[in-house]
Amino acid sequence: MLEIKNKVSIFKNSLIWEGERKGIVFSDNKPGFSVATPPEFKGHAGIWSPEDLFIASVNTCIMTTFLYYAERNKLEFISYKSDAEGVLEFLDNKFVFSEIRIKPLVGIKKDTDISKAKNLMELSEKNCLISNSIKPQVKVTPEINIL
Repeated sequence: MLEIKNKVSIFKNSLIWEGERKGIVFSDNKPGFSVATPPEFKGHAGIWSPEDLFIASVNTCIMTTFLYYAERNKLEFISYKSDAEGVLEFLDNKFVFSEIRIKPLVGIKKDTDISKAKNLMELSEKNCLISNSIKPQVKVTPEINIL
């Protein structure tokens, strides 16, 4: 398992409102970016919304967890791309993400690595700290291709 130096880590960012339904998120030593309410809620098109970022966080965590396991288990892969979608529903008088679907496409060199890649994707789904920290069920449906 991953060696953890501290039992607690703190991740910080700041947000500055820019007017209307927009703002800028920033964090130390990282570029800031615009955020806004999505068009579905009378917001702005073309700007990252909390909903986009939420789904992107899960998608990114699945990938980075897979990268950890691939390196640790010496899986030689050529490519990784994943699509994610979150199902937002109005349930019990509130909006909730009821499901998040992640569809990774992993390109490998050898057919003998198909089983290993699938097992590492299962570990990634099980051990992604973001999906383990949220309420909706996260489903990962990988596709492994020989390139």
